[in-house]
Amino acid sequence: MADPTDTAPVTVVTGANSGIGRATSIHLASVGHRVVGTVRALAKAEKLLAAAEAAGVTVELVELDIADDDSVANGFAEIHALTGRVDHLVNNAGVGGNAVVEECPSELYQDVFNINVCGVTRCTQAVLPGMRERGSGTIVNITSVAGRIAALAQSPYVASKWALEGLSEGLAQELAPFGIRVAIIEPGVTKSSIFAKNIDAPNSTGAYDTHYRRMFQFYAAGMAGATDPIEVGKVIEHAITTDAPQLRYPVSWGGAQMAAMHDRISDADWLELGTIESDDDYIRRFDEIFGIDITT
Repeated sequence: MADPTDTAPVTVVTGANSGIGRATSIHLASVGHRVVGTVRALAKAEKLLAAAEAAGVTVELVELDIADDDSVANGFAEIHALTGRVDHLVNNAGVGGNAVVEECPSELYQDVFNINVCGVTRCTQAVLPGMRERGSGTIVNITSVAGRIAALAQSPYVASKWALEGLSEGLAQELAPFGIRVAIIEPGVTKSSIFAKNIDAPNSTGAYDTHYRRMFQFYAAGMAGATDPIEVGKVIEHAITTDAPQLRYPVSWGGAQMAAMHDRISDADWLELGTIESDDDYIRRFDEIFGIDITT
C-alpha cells in the first residue's frame, strides 16, 4: 500500500531478475530508492531475492511480462497501488536475436521488436501521465552499443536497438517541456545471462559461416573482460541524479570505443571490414578501426 509520507524515490526496473536489471535494482535500493522490480515469474526470482538479502536491501517484486499489453497494464496498476507513483522507470528487460538478414524469419523480427521496442513503449506509457502531472521523472532506456554500430549477424537485435535509440531520442525532446528526463544507456559487453541464452546461429544457407564465427569471436573476447553489471547500475544512478544530464551514456567493455566510432568510421572502411577473408586480418583491422582487441 502507498505511504503518502514516504519520500524515497520510487524506481521501477523491468527485467530485474538477472544481469543489469538485478544489479541495478540492488544498487539503487542501496542508495535509498524504493525499488520495484518486474519479473515474468515470481517463482523464479530466488536469486534476485537472495542477492537483495545479502546486500541488506529490499526489492519489491511485481509479476509483469513487457511483451503483453494486459500484463503491463495489470502490473503497473499493482505498482501504482503499491507505491502511489513512479519517479523513475528503468526499461531494462530485453532479448537478443542472432541472424543475418537473408536467414531471419519475419516472426523473429516481430518477436524481438515486440519486446525490445514495444515493451519499452508499453511501460513508458504506463508511467508518463503521473510524471507529467508532477512535472518530474526519468525514463532510462537500456539500448546497446549495437544500437550505434551494426553488430555482425545480429540483424533483429541491431534493428530493434537502433529503433529504441530513435524512439528514445524523440521521446527526450517530447518530454523536455514537462521536466521529464530521458537517458539512453548503451552497454557494451556486460556480465549477463543474455549472452548465455543468445547462442543461436541459424546459418540455414551455409553461406554465412564467417559472419556467425566473427560475431561469436567478438562476444567471446568481450566476455573475457566483461564489465560487472553493477557498473551499469552506477551509471544509471548517475543519469537519474546528476545536475548535468546528458542523453547518452556508453558503458561497459567496448561500449565507449564503438559508440564514439559510429560518427567517425567512413562508409568505405565499414564495407571494407566485411570483405576481409582472413580472420587474423579481420581481427587486426577491427582493432585498427575501433581500438578493441577481439583476439581470444
